[in-house]
Amino acid sequence: MPKVYARRRLSLVAAFAGLIAMVGLFNGPAASAALPTPVSAATARTYLASLTVATEDRTGYDRDLFPHWITISGTCNTRETVLKRDGTNVVTSSACAATSGTWYSVYDGATWTAASDLDIDHLVPLAEAWDSGADSWTTAQRQAFANDLTRPQLIAVTDNVNQSKSDQDPAEWMPSRTAYACTYVRAWVQVKYYYDLSVDSAEKSKLTSVLSGC
Repeated sequence: MPKVYARRRLSLVAAFAGLIAMVGLFNGPAASAALPTPVSAATARTYLASLTVATEDRTGYDRDLFPHWITISGTCNTRETVLKRDGTNVVTSSACAATSGTWYSVYDGATWTAASDLDIDHLVPLAEAWDSGADSWTTAQRQAFANDLTRPQLIAVTDNVNQSKSDQDPAEWMPSRTAYACTYVRAWVQVKYYYDLSVDSAEKSKLTSVLSGC
């Protein structure tokens, strides 16, 4: 075989292999939740060390004390904004409702094509925030917390997974995808630190344990 032809053939093979690799990338998870990137593990460890440790008391908690899914822009509320952010090829109606798209739930690794299969999780639950200091906040402060798109606090995930999490902290519940554990606890600590919320002893122990492996 002539050397020039051989070189050309090798170049074509290499190019084809590269194309296959690119196709593989595009055929991975159809969408990955775009949670704002949490602080590093090192920063999270520093933040955690500064948080107040206190016993939780949910006396007086009511979800309605945290006005949520407020209007963000035009006809879009917080839920719809997160669905559009976290999905791929999301199409919305004139009322900003997601009519089609693809969503990858990082908690459990499931992929969904119907917005009705997704909940918007408050990563630090509203009841947990109440237990940890939000009981002394104003309504405006609680509204800001419940609709925070800047911190890693809101994420679109499988609805029944979010419901199984409910208001539990990391000592009681963690995402089933262990690959997401570090991101989850880094986000949890960042949110608690930003809002000056306390942690209980079991919660701090779990957070410390997970962060030590990040």
